Amino acid sequence: MTAHLIVERAGLFDTLQDRGRIGFQALGMPVAGAMDRIALRLANALAGNADDLAAIEIGVMGPTLRIEADSIRLAVVGPATLELMAGPDTTAKPIESNRSHTLQRGQALRVGMVDGVSTAYLAVEGGFALPPFMGSGSTYTRAAIGGLDGRKLRDGDALPLVRAAASTREDKKLAAPFDYGSGPIRVVPGPQEDHFSEEGHATFLGSEYVVSKEADRMGIRFEGPSIGHSEKGPDIVSDGIAPGAIQVPGAGLPIVLLADRQTVGGYAKIATVISADLPRLGRLLPGHRVRFAAVTVAEAEALRREQEKRLAQATAGLQPARPEGGIDIDALYELNLIDGVVWG
Repeated sequence: MTAHLIVERAGLFDTLQDRGRIGFQALGMPVAGAMDRIALRLANALAGNADDLAAIEIGVMGPTLRIEADSIRLAVVGPATLELMAGPDTTAKPIESNRSHTLQRGQALRVGMVDGVSTAYLAVEGGFALPPFMGSGSTYTRAAIGGLDGRKLRDGDALPLVRAAASTREDKKLAAPFDYGSGPIRVVPGPQEDHFSEEGHATFLGSEYVVSKEADRMGIRFEGPSIGHSEKGPDIVSDGIAPGAIQVPGAGLPIVLLADRQTVGGYAKIATVISADLPRLGRLLPGHRVRFAAVTVAEAEALRREQEKRLAQATAGLQPARPEGGIDIDALYELNLIDGVVWG
């Protein structure tokens, strides 16, 4: 019998995403993929998967998922509110994120609001038994490809699982939440710097911008001071769009292009967000305020290398996690028990 994860109630915008559809932009195919590659990799590590396996990207508020398998190991990374229900008529019990959980047939996981950021990731041990499209399981909803029928999850969906039962290994947790960094979003100037006036560059790097309501997986339109163009104006001959490219149309307000971005565009780009800071953009919501700061290419490369080192340390340093419910006998044996008092 095929094992499934049943979507009893869909969230606001839940899609399957992996690292993306790499190598096809020359054919006009967007990359798609996870908005937050760090959380995706951590969720897969906790579930015992390769780091690029497709997981459920949860946008703002998540789904309720029922287990239709002998058992399942799943992991949620991100500040999501999680509740476990033993059956349809049982009281929901809060459980932790940033760790894996082994759940049994008939249990249901309710994923509530993602606190303070827009995305969290739910990975399942073994992954989902869905065919890839152009080498990727990522969902690109605008073209209705990848993932589950190329769309966000809906009530009643049955996600087929590769594994019918969880492995016997212990559950794991992160030693500490991953530090994404803070402060300004760092950018490398260009490639069309000469399409902006000196005052325009000063405005861009010296002003605070607010995430508008026009923010999704394709990009974020910011509100704030208008960025002035030079006499060359805002238009260019269409060229390739890199992840994090910042277009500035004639209105002078920046648009940062993200996972579902188009492959080419005809507006001048004042800068590009460095790869180390792209996951921070995937965690922004309308109303969040940001500033931008310029760095060199060498600095951007060093920051990404340092981030990758910390990410490798985080996945190598996963710790045993106590089972949800019941008594963890092994953990008790590690403590000093005197007349019912626990001495640390």
